[in-house]
Amino acid sequence: MITSTTPSTHTQPISLDDWMENHPNSTEWVNGELIEKNGMTLKHSRIQSKLSSYWRTHKDSSELGGEVYTEAPCRTNKQGRCPDVAYLPPELVSQYGDAKVLPRSFPLSAEIVSPTDLAEDVIIKAQEYLQSGGKEVWLVFPESRWIIIATHNQRLVFTSGEVVSTQTVLPGFSITVDELLA
Repeated sequence: MITSTTPSTHTQPISLDDWMENHPNSTEWVNGELIEKNGMTLKHSRIQSKLSSYWRTHKDSSELGGEVYTEAPCRTNKQGRCPDVAYLPPELVSQYGDAKVLPRSFPLSAEIVSPTDLAEDVIIKAQEYLQSGGKEVWLVFPESRWIIIATHNQRLVFTSGEVVSTQTVLPGFSITVDELLA
């Protein structure tokens, strides 16, 4: 989830390394500031839960292995982030599965966008993920019923009535926009 960024009341500056070591719950580290992740609604939570469950069911039934996470911390090249839903393939689970914070972006991440989020912040976050080891980012817009998928080579937009599919990670996963956002 991306929020209209309101810095927390943290009085002492905190480094990215400190954030990674002591990751305060419900925060991201952005440009040297701790940013509270707020703005969660019932709709947002429902979509986050559904997408996590659908990705987990697909990776299990396809025997792809790996893990699906919600709100798990990762480090991009510039920031400390927590995608709403993320998938880590088995080879990276064996390498980083016990880390406090994933020291890179998840290969597949999803952000469920709230009505108060700024478009520029959403796009910057997707770019950060892709520049830091991510291969595919889903930006889910519940109100407009859009899902934008960004990879290194393409940007795709799916709307109500269409089927959205993973492009590079978690092969074979697909769902209708309407089912995910219902």
